[in-house]
Amino acid sequence: MAVSRPALVVAWLVAATCWGASFLFIKWGLEGLVPGQVALARLLFGTLFLGGWLLVTRTALPADRGTWGHFAVLGVLFCFAPFTLFAYAETLVDSGLAAILNATTPLWTLVMVLLFLPSERVTTRKAVGLLVGFAGVVVVALPQVAGLGGRDALLGQAACLGATACYGAGLVWVRRFVIPRGTGPLVIAFGQVSMGLAWSLLAAPVLSWEPVQLTTRVVLGMVALGVLGTGLAFVLNTAVTAGLGATFASTVTYLSPVIGVALGALLLAESIGLAEVVGGLVVVLGVAVGQGVLRLPRRAARDSSGVRASPGAGGARGARDLVP
Repeated sequence: MAVSRPALVVAWLVAATCWGASFLFIKWGLEGLVPGQVALARLLFGTLFLGGWLLVTRTALPADRGTWGHFAVLGVLFCFAPFTLFAYAETLVDSGLAAILNATTPLWTLVMVLLFLPSERVTTRKAVGLLVGFAGVVVVALPQVAGLGGRDALLGQAACLGATACYGAGLVWVRRFVIPRGTGPLVIAFGQVSMGLAWSLLAAPVLSWEPVQLTTRVVLGMVALGVLGTGLAFVLNTAVTAGLGATFASTVTYLSPVIGVALGALLLAESIGLAEVVGGLVVVLGVAVGQGVLRLPRRAARDSSGVRASPGAGGARGARDLVP
């Protein structure tokens, strides 16, 4: 049954809210857990939610070892490493700043595409998007580089960027090795999240071997982080991608930082600095240019025969096709 456009727009808003609120939920979890435990709890509840969705929809899982081997890689790139890095980062920086830096994911995706997918051309649009986005990151980090935020704040930002670099690498891995196998989005989500849980359990003796202090807010934060930020948002965004297209679905990247910053300010009393606002807007601008949502002025070129060349020829498929 076809889903109406208004319903899909609502799904887009809910997905953006879930992802934007994830940084608030991480802060709540850190009130009683260490970063490794936050990642472990997130993956546990995400696996349970997605596993239940598979049962309800009676979706079969792949049986071949090759696909699960790729899921194991994605479990590191998409889940275990970035979830742990973001949780660690939020012990050092505000949740709103983490949400802003999370918007660099499409920029890292462009970098990884250009490095590891040689079939993708380096277009002017992609190059300008990368440069603008990088300038936004510099603006956000500038107060810390100047010594206003201290070494810890700079380290926290580096952890956020490391997490988004993992996302970018994971998106390229999905496109190159997993999607050609014909694996569906829900199965990919469950495979990577469940394997991420396996990696987190293996690392638990090192990263999660600490006493916990469970409160109502800590428990609710972890359940919401796993069910909403790791499960429901993916399912909703998949529906939006199918109904309205990948380009529209990818614009969730622009709204979720706004929600993350707003929730941090309202519920955690986090301050919002001018550098964060300006830098965040520049990052979003860079992503919009790099993904083709904002078009650069184009000038048709002529080849040696005098024929006007199509300004958009080649590279029409970009990293935006990789962004969930």
